[in-house]
Amino acid sequence: MKQITAFFLSFLLMALLFSGCAPAQSATSASEQTLQIVSTIFPSYDFARSIAGENAQVTMLLPPGVESHPYEPTPQDIIRIQECDLFLYTGGESDAWVDGILDSLETPVKTVKMMDCVEVAEEETVEGMQVEEEADSHEEHAYDEHVWTSPQNAILISQAIKQALCEIDPDHAQTYQDNSEKYVAQLEQLDQDFRDFFAGVSNKTLVFGDRFPFLYFAQTYDIPYFAAFPGCSSETEPSAATIAFLIEKVKEENIRTIFYIEFSNHKVADSIAEATGAKTALFHSCHNVSAQEQQEGATYLSLMRQNLETLKEALD
Repeated sequence: MKQITAFFLSFLLMALLFSGCAPAQSATSASEQTLQIVSTIFPSYDFARSIAGENAQVTMLLPPGVESHPYEPTPQDIIRIQECDLFLYTGGESDAWVDGILDSLETPVKTVKMMDCVEVAEEETVEGMQVEEEADSHEEHAYDEHVWTSPQNAILISQAIKQALCEIDPDHAQTYQDNSEKYVAQLEQLDQDFRDFFAGVSNKTLVFGDRFPFLYFAQTYDIPYFAAFPGCSSETEPSAATIAFLIEKVKEENIRTIFYIEFSNHKVADSIAEATGAKTALFHSCHNVSAQEQQEGATYLSLMRQNLETLKEALD
């Protein structure tokens, strides 16, 4: 895997050299007075635009509707990173390409790595979960990348972005501070609303007929869960044993709703629901948005509040 990544990065860097930088120079000259912020995925993109406001142009590398895990940068993406004032990324296996690009830049770029902003947790395998055979042989424990799924972590990440902006652009530090305080207040209210809801629920157990990128969310609100796959699994077809286990758990726990995540074909969730009489529902991990959601102005806050409303319908 490392050899493939190294080869790919070498190819991209060669392409960058031969492609020239005219497009990036034109874009920069058109917005000389505006900070350029580049983010790999939606959460940090949304945090940054909420805090920077009109003082920055924020770009997300991941196109709408695209899964983040298989994403690999284009030569134009490398140019954007090279020319930006602040680069935001997650870290972890999905961002394995980032370090090679940052190391190759002649001029260092200010960065915020989301996994460095919080206390990370090891990706866990709960009872019945389908695990890739390759993962079983790994001696090193992988850390879960989906740190933003906890509103508490979203607060810490947003504050780190605010601090970076203040260092880069001290002339507008007060604006970033004010925007950050307003945004953090909304995140704190979101966190409290989740706490208030779960405090009144007798059975908080969640069942996902899908991957489970919500470890930090589950840990924050002390939620027991069962799922077909870990958060970063590339598997799409669980074993018959996994399906049978989840069906039995749904019956035992009297679960009324089977969840699936965005961009999923939710076949597994559908099959479990059909076997148990439960219904299915989307629980959004916020790692990216669809073209329609982007057009409708979706934000981290709106998607997480959508999740809260879904939980209110799904749980007693």
